[in-house]
This record gives sequence, structure tokens and C-alpha cells, in this order.
Amino acid sequence: MHKQIATVFGLGYLRPASGTWASAVAVAVGVGLHWLGHFPLLAAATVLVTILGFWSVRHAVVGHADKDPREFVIDEVAGQWLALCFPSAGFWLMGLPSDVFPYPGWLAAFIFFRLFDIWKPWLVGRADRRGDADGIMIDDLWAGLFAGIATMLAAGAAHGFLMG
Repeated sequence: MHKQIATVFGLGYLRPASGTWASAVAVAVGVGLHWLGHFPLLAAATVLVTILGFWSVRHAVVGHADKDPREFVIDEVAGQWLALCFPSAGFWLMGLPSDVFPYPGWLAAFIFFRLFDIWKPWLVGRADRRGDADGIMIDDLWAGLFAGIATMLAAGAAHGFLMG
């Protein structure tokens, strides 16, 4: 069961670039969660998948030679949903209906998340170098946080440029 959750029920076996595949699927599901229950549902799902991710990865790496197997992609789902929470929260706080989640918001969150997850700057890289089960999750959560902030800064810049 732990390995099934860690690989997101086999999604992590897609090649090439299993992390990108997992992020893309996470965006699609995350947008669906936003449409169904807006930011509160996406935020709750993000917390749940993060808790499940820590739990499953800690158990799934036991006895595994590689301490950060490529097929473990639950961390991408958690990080990508964290990044999506930023524009989702923005739309929710603006009082927009849940069926409004324009593509620039989720596309920017996807691109920024992949950028930070691959580039691994600062705290993302530090967490990745931990070499333990928690590091698998933490680096993607940092990447998701940075991606969410970058998404909001880009939105602010775009709207300021377009409106000003």
C-alpha cells in the first residue's frame, strides 16, 4: 500500500520524466478540485496528500537501495497542489465562482513548480540533499511554496502591466 501511494498508483512509472507527468496529472486533478470545492477543497486535499506522502514514503523507502526513487511521485502531487493553492486562494478571496480558474494561473503554477523542482535552488536543494525519506517530500514542498509565490508575483506584474 505504501508503494502504491508513493508512486501515485503507478503514475511514477511513466517515462520519460515521471515527475513532469505526475505534475501534469496533479494540475488536472487540482483544477478539478478547485472547480468542485474551490480553494478550501484544494487546500484540504493538499494537506491530506502531504500527510499521506510523508507516511507512505517513510515506509516505502525501507529496504530500498535508492533513497529517492524516481517512481515516488507523491511529492510532486503535494508540491504542485501547494503551488496551485496560491492562485486558487486568490480567486476564492476575490469572490470568483469555483468554475473560474483561468489557464494563466494553473499554467504558471505548473511551469514555476517544474522550474524550482528541477533547478533546486536554496532550500529546495538543501532539502533534496538530506538523503532521507522526509527530504523526498520537503524539497517539493519548498518548490511548491516558491512556485506559488512566483505565480502570484507574475500575476501581479501581468495585471499591473496590463491594467496600468
